[in-house]
Amino acid sequence: MAQPRLVKVVLNVGVKEALTDKKALDEACEQLAIISGQKAAVRVAKKSIAAFKLREGQAVGAMVTLRGKRMRDFLQKLVAIVLPRVRDFHGIPVTGFDGHGNYTLGIKEQIVFPEIDYGKVAKIRGLEIAIVTTAKNNDEGLELLKSLGMPFTKN
Repeated sequence: MAQPRLVKVVLNVGVKEALTDKKALDEACEQLAIISGQKAAVRVAKKSIAAFKLREGQAVGAMVTLRGKRMRDFLQKLVAIVLPRVRDFHGIPVTGFDGHGNYTLGIKEQIVFPEIDYGKVAKIRGLEIAIVTTAKNNDEGLELLKSLGMPFTKN
């Protein structure tokens, strides 16, 4: 039971245009659902920030939490298909750990996923992938993700 294992994978998309264009948020939710295989939840702002013209309760993004078989299938697809399709890819940096064994990775274009039809994409958006583990520190988390085939850069 002391061996670290995966808990969940969280996919998150911030949609800045959602403040003015409701269709942008719907499109982001639809693409996130296609990528993950389950319905995306709309996220709302927790605080008002005047500098960003943001009010509390406004929709600002979408997220999906994957667990179990969907999580394992997504990670396998991420390692084998998606990451090699990223332009100028030389491995993912080791610096994405949070100190507790969890890893966060940002992808600049959602079109690297094979499910997304490039012709139907109105705007290219980024995607954040957070991999949550039971590891106690970064070293344990790194070894766990390496054993799952994550292509880390050589330092």
